[in-house]
Amino acid sequence: MNAREIIIRPIITEHSYDMMEKNTFTFEVAKNANKIEVAKAVEEIFDVTVVKVNTLTVKPKKKRVRVQQGYTRTWKKAMVTLKDGDTIELFAS
Repeated sequence: MNAREIIIRPIITEHSYDMMEKNTFTFEVAKNANKIEVAKAVEEIFDVTVVKVNTLTVKPKKKRVRVQQGYTRTWKKAMVTLKDGDTIELFAS
């Protein structure tokens, strides 16, 4: 897998903006990607140095539309901590 297939999209929430102050950025990543692949992909795409990667699988939640009942999708989230001084311009405000 190449770097663009591993990193799907950035996660933009209030919590992720708070974590940016601590130099931690949040991404949705491919389900089968491991921490090493995520770190290499972020370094390759954004030209930064990754210190730590935390990953978790977001479980599906029950949703209902009128009578029809179903679940949201399962996806993987990665929280990437960068070296001091590095930042990702995509999130710069």
